[in-house]
Amino acid sequence: MEIFGIQFAPLNVPMERRLQTLAAAAWMIVMAFGGFIGLLIALYLLTFTSFWFITGVYLLWAWFIDADIAERGGRPSKWVRSWLWWRYTRDYFPLRFEKLPSVELERDKNYLFCCFPHGMLSTGAFNAFGSEWGGYRDYFPHHTPHVVTLTQHYIMPFFRELALSLGGISSSAKSIDYVLGIPGGGHVCVLMVGGAAEAYFCKPGSYKVILKRRKGFVKLALKNGTPLVPVLSFGETDLFDQLEGSRLRTIQESLRKRIGLAPVLPIGRGFFQYSFGIIPRRSKVTTVVGTPMEVPRIERPTKEDVDRYHAEFVKNLIELFEKQKYHYLENPEDKQIVIE
Repeated sequence: MEIFGIQFAPLNVPMERRLQTLAAAAWMIVMAFGGFIGLLIALYLLTFTSFWFITGVYLLWAWFIDADIAERGGRPSKWVRSWLWWRYTRDYFPLRFEKLPSVELERDKNYLFCCFPHGMLSTGAFNAFGSEWGGYRDYFPHHTPHVVTLTQHYIMPFFRELALSLGGISSSAKSIDYVLGIPGGGHVCVLMVGGAAEAYFCKPGSYKVILKRRKGFVKLALKNGTPLVPVLSFGETDLFDQLEGSRLRTIQESLRKRIGLAPVLPIGRGFFQYSFGIIPRRSKVTTVVGTPMEVPRIERPTKEDVDRYHAEFVKNLIELFEKQKYHYLENPEDKQIVIE
């Protein structure tokens, strides 16, 4: 039903779909603003309630005693990762996780999964690696996933516990190096190489990724002899549009450098209408794991070493996109991956 150009949802929407919409909306709010909400809750408990002492003890523990847990492999919780909330979120879009038939991980190795594109909130990567509902364990039962997210998340009260429980680790080089160097293998470090800045390119049908000057991940892989694995989320950029403008971009970049987040203004849908809002649109996202790229262990890789294997990785990523786009995208001939 359309009124004044706004497409409203029908009244007879099944309860299952309503729960999916609620789950997706709650996920969007928590992932985008959860840190700030957690900080406000902590300040309220300290200032206005009788729980100030308990809150103070928790903050001392989180900021001083437990402060480096996000740089030592994190603290994943299968219980949290199995919440029904994530299943409803998965089915809302829906989100799917697949791998190439030839992809197998060796038990005694660690791997660096390099995911593209970032989109607004890395929805496909969250489903694939941040919950038990995506199907990761079906493909890789012997490797524990560690999802690299912003370091700022792990100083925010309460929200840090959720991020850690979902398998999150800090985005510092020290944190990534720790996971890649765990003896005996059996771990996967999941990195959104383009980072928050890639959210600026989130436009329906666009696959522009930041990679040309992002080479630190290759250096870390070489130092540890860790295979690099290209991962693509087809449909990730179709979940939102966004407001744009040169003056707006200047303000956004200024804020991003200060807070680490890309303050984009998303255009999605609302609870009861489909024309605008901050809820992601219902659009299928399929995250595909490509073939691991073996690299040698080089204790002190040179610039030439890094450039060589970076160029090879870029080639593999483009090849994965070109071959798989015909399975997951409409009008695939018109879609190209652009490396920035």
